Amino acid sequence: MSPRLTLSRVTFGLAIGLMMGAAVTVPASAGRPTPQPEPTDGRVLGIAVAGAPTELSEALSISERTGAGLDQMTFYAAWSRGGDFPAADASRITGAGAVPELTWEPWDPAAGLDQPAYALDTITAGAHDAYLKRWATQVRAWGKPLVIRFAHEMNGTWYPWAEGVNGNGAGDHAAAWRHVVDVFRRAKVGNVTWTWSANVPYPGSTPLAALYPGDSYVGRVGLDGYNWGTTQAWSTWQSFGEVFGPGVAELRSVSSRPVHVNETAAPEAGGGDKAAWIADMWAWLDAHPEVRGVTWFSLLKEADWRIDSSDASLEAWGAGARVF
Repeated sequence: MSPRLTLSRVTFGLAIGLMMGAAVTVPASAGRPTPQPEPTDGRVLGIAVAGAPTELSEALSISERTGAGLDQMTFYAAWSRGGDFPAADASRITGAGAVPELTWEPWDPAAGLDQPAYALDTITAGAHDAYLKRWATQVRAWGKPLVIRFAHEMNGTWYPWAEGVNGNGAGDHAAAWRHVVDVFRRAKVGNVTWTWSANVPYPGSTPLAALYPGDSYVGRVGLDGYNWGTTQAWSTWQSFGEVFGPGVAELRSVSSRPVHVNETAAPEAGGGDKAAWIADMWAWLDAHPEVRGVTWFSLLKEADWRIDSSDASLEAWGAGARVF
């Protein structure tokens, strides 16, 4: 691993988290919400691995084998599990030299789409405020930069926080989002960057403009998108630009916030060359400086999304990641 490269990535990740979090999480007494400044330099390289946030050996191994430092590591937490903010786990990520990104999911993962207890209007009405206030207080006390990606992929239909399912109606997502952010503002939390993360638009998905809570409530905007190849009956091999190009354009039409690719990956076996796809991803990102960050979903799940699913894929990842 290159110590110089890793240090510069860590320093940038921490600086952006502090800068963006401090601006978005203003006290309610300050009046109207204050927009966050955009970063002026550098990009964010992130990863999601199966063991995070308690087991980071896979992420650290990939970083060491490729010589590419990691700015951010993503993990997931469902509201149904309750409990406290996992400060020790978050600190494990910061101790590894990265900023933790919490994908915060208002649901019970085992209960399907119909979950009235987590309908968006219950969030807005304050039914979950005790939980939100506890976490806000604990996040503030923890004190380090944290990215929160709340209720992601809201423009689809597969989560109970999407509009059109679980009793949710038009405008409910934006209202719930603003309520959650306001709870943190009233608690004077100054170390959070709020990431609004949609799925790449597809025929029938909810238009992003109808869901967006406004730049004054968001620090980053982003998209989740995958090249599914031929792993599904409905899918074909797509380039990175085909997956993300139209969505990035739509996102930039509704927000001036920095754009991130919050989840992406390609399969090792799916009708194409994964290593070549990764190389093309880096070329596309180099040609689109408006995209400020990318996080690879390195899990063996619906397909083999892992960065190191082959030596060639790992090499292609490292070649771009070292200079991203």
